[in-house]
Amino acid sequence: MRLSRPPHFRSLRAFCIAARSRSFKTAADKLCLTASAVSHQIKELEKSLGVALFERRTRSVELTTAGHALLEEIDPLIEALDRGVARIARRNRRVQLRLQLPPLFAAELFIPHVGAFCDAHPSIDIQLDTRDPRPTQHPPAADLSVLLAEAAPQGLRATRLFSTSLVAACAARHAAAAERLGSRLLIESALIVHRSMPSAWSSWALEAGLEEPEPRSVIELDSMVAVLRAAERGVGLALVPLALAAGWFESGRLVRLFPVDLALAEAYFLVIRPKDTVRPEVAAMTRWIVERCPRLSNIGHAPPNRTDPEQLATQTD
Repeated sequence: MRLSRPPHFRSLRAFCIAARSRSFKTAADKLCLTASAVSHQIKELEKSLGVALFERRTRSVELTTAGHALLEEIDPLIEALDRGVARIARRNRRVQLRLQLPPLFAAELFIPHVGAFCDAHPSIDIQLDTRDPRPTQHPPAADLSVLLAEAAPQGLRATRLFSTSLVAACAARHAAAAERLGSRLLIESALIVHRSMPSAWSSWALEAGLEEPEPRSVIELDSMVAVLRAAERGVGLALVPLALAAGWFESGRLVRLFPVDLALAEAYFLVIRPKDTVRPEVAAMTRWIVERCPRLSNIGHAPPNRTDPEQLATQTD
């Protein structure tokens, strides 16, 4: 049977709270109403349904059989409505922050520490894109990006984070053998090469005062993460970015071979569109990255296995 005049939702809510607590006063306190107002709403509900829901006593109220039945029917529904409304409210208070970061930057400097940012800003959801191994342009879909470039991009708000250099490294178990090779290091070793820097080993050899490399073999890889992993597994010698490989040196997964740094012309820039600078979530992430990057990337001191590059150039088998 369809009611000619369905009860108000506020009356149904007042009934459920009063029914659970067996008290009009408790319901009134939770609803910020007077006990008489709650009593009036429940009387309206009883009139609409044509049945008594409570037995009124001097100091308490008890549910009737109809009251028990109604509570079992509608209480779960009202709780589900409350949960749904709360979810929508929370969702509307949340914001999404889209970042594009180089894969190694993300893996070594961002992801291990981003939990602290999330704890401090629980209403900000983060969406991370690391598909471009060496991003040089700020993508339209990103709110913030970290670019690898020789100069700050024009027309955007850019903050220089740090530059880096390449250093020779290998697995710890191969460090002693690499040292014994001396001047034949770049001839009798396998060299791992990053595809975007095919001449890096030649430049490093020149910096170290060695002859042009003529390696036993060359392994060319297309990502710096793969370069680090290959070196860790003992595939060969690798040139790795000192700032971003801090964790690999500190953990002992890699050992720096010689105190020769090949400075790179590129630097890492944090980039945002000028119009986005006023957004609180963008400003919060900007501050967090700028404050943490100098500390996180200040490795620069990974102890080399050998301290005298001249001995490397003169040592023989």
